[in-house]
Parts: sequence; C-alpha cells; structure tokens
Amino acid sequence: MSRSKDRPGRGGLRGWGGVTGMAVACAVTAAVTLLPLAHHSAGPAGAGTSGGVATADRARAEACTEPEASLPASGDDGPNIDRIKERGKLIAGVDQNSFRWGYRNPESGDLEGFDIDLVRAIADDLLGDPDAVIFRAIPTNQRIAALENDRVDVVVRTMTINCKRLEQVSFSTAYFRAGQQVLAPKESPITGYDSSLKGRRVCSAEGSTAYEALEEKSFGALYKDDFDGTERDPDLLTVPNQLDCLVRLQLGEVDAVVTDNALAAGQAAQDPAVELKGKDPFTTEYYGVATKKGSDDLVARVNKVLVDYRAGGKDSAWMRSYEKWLATGLPGITAPPAPKYRTD
Repeated sequence: MSRSKDRPGRGGLRGWGGVTGMAVACAVTAAVTLLPLAHHSAGPAGAGTSGGVATADRARAEACTEPEASLPASGDDGPNIDRIKERGKLIAGVDQNSFRWGYRNPESGDLEGFDIDLVRAIADDLLGDPDAVIFRAIPTNQRIAALENDRVDVVVRTMTINCKRLEQVSFSTAYFRAGQQVLAPKESPITGYDSSLKGRRVCSAEGSTAYEALEEKSFGALYKDDFDGTERDPDLLTVPNQLDCLVRLQLGEVDAVVTDNALAAGQAAQDPAVELKGKDPFTTEYYGVATKKGSDDLVARVNKVLVDYRAGGKDSAWMRSYEKWLATGLPGITAPPAPKYRTD
C-alpha cells in the first residue's frame, strides 16, 4: 500500500527536545536485536518441552474458547524448573524501552517497571533471590522466536494472551487487563479508532495485536509498508519494536499509533504533546507470562507465583507495583484480573 504523498519532512521532534528524542531513537535501534542486558555465564535457556506438545494442548488451541484459562497453579518442580535451578539464573525476555513497564532508569541504569517487578517475584520463588535474573531485551516481533529458540525461559513483556499465540507458546494466567487504543498528537483531528483514521498513516508493531486489529478493520488508514516483511521493508508503518512508533510519531512520519492503552499511557506520560484518543479501548486483552510451548511445570509454577502475587487485596504485591508504576497513567484499577484455570 502506498503512503501519503504529503508526508511532512523530518523536522524537530514533536513534544520532546531533539537531544532527548534522538537518544530515544538510538535506544530503539539498539533494542532491535536480541540483547543480553546483564552479562553472566549461563548458557542457553534450554526451556525444553515436557514430552512434547500434548494432544489436549493442540486441541485446546484449535478450539480456543477461553484463551486466558491456564494450568492449575502448582509449587512442584519439573524438568524446566530443574534446569533453571541448575543454572542458578532465570533468563527473562523483557522490554527496556516501555516507560513504567520495562525500561532503564536513566539515572541508575537499572531496569525498572511493572513487568520487571513480576520477573523478580518469579526469580525469588524459583531461586530464593529476586536478583537471580538475566534480563534479555527483545523487540515485539521476536518474543515468540526467543522462546522457540531457547534464548529465554519466560517472556514478561506486555504480551497479550490469544488463540493464535497459544499455538506457538504457553501462557500463565492473566496478570493485567488492557486494550487497544489510538495514540495521536493532542491537536490531531483523529478522534479514536474510527473513520477519522481514513487516509492517515498509522503505525503498529509487527506481530502485535494492534496490527491484527488494523488488518481486520482499518477504517481506510494506511497501516502497511511497501514490501512489508521483506528486506526492502522500510519499517515505517510496521516496525519491529512498539516504541519505534512513538519515535515515528514525534518525527512527523506517521499520524497516529495503535497500541495497548497500557503502553500508550506510559508514552503519553513521556511526551505531553500526545494523548490517547477515544474514551475507552476498543478491545479487551489480557497479558500473560509466556513460556516455550509445553513447559507445563514452569507454567504451573508461574501461576503459583501469581496466586501469591495477587494475595492480600490492597496490600498485595500486585497492587503495590500497580500503585508505584501504573496508577498515575491508568487510574481506577482496584484489583488484578482473577485467574482462570483449565479443566481438561
């Protein structure tokens, strides 16, 4: 699909100072490849399956009426957990550029955010040490590949549970509820995920549920690059990493971004010139911790961690993390999503 001919030039960054914006652009470029964020001698993740993908798993993915239902929680060990314990480190695929979810604190250099807190809780349960983690930064479009290729044990990176992904990976119970929404400049005539997108250049991340939503109904938006998915793909409208879309928006190369409202709220907090459009998200989605397909012992153990993480009502570890990182941009959440478990 061709792009608009009246594309603005690469003028100053919208909302941010040029130096700050270019620093973000550099960080995005660095995150495009799978990057170990902590250097330890640990070897590959080796998160192998437990006897292969069971017929029941395959049938569930095909039927898929309740994708958020996961294995019952269990504190038992198993082959995947044993491998992590032998290594002495949990290898976690995370984001390093999503403000308040997984990002590097510019002053300390430490990874922080809601997802990072959860990774540390999993490491604490498995290894008795919340710092026993090797963080690996992975872009949006490499989350599944990182698991399939044994680069990581878990992915905790605002990853939506859905039927399509259940054919490739396994998921924990849901740890956060989100939804797709439009992010655009405050002065933009775009009003939300509606006909105001017609003819507008809209950015989304490759392999994201936002891109799938645009494929299903685009309202006439320009959302697909020329030569998409090939070596000639300019990565302008469809990008490897979701934060690339914010940079494109600030450069004036796109008119809007479609992404999870949870991520967009953090980006709006970073750049006061942009805002969420539309009163509410136009989808309902749930984030889960992803593992390699068939890693049942690890999935059940993560679900046990999540039971403990949710426990305590307003004093739960989940609520403390929410209040610290997300309450300002996503106010009004009073509890985490309730877990759903499989009965087959």
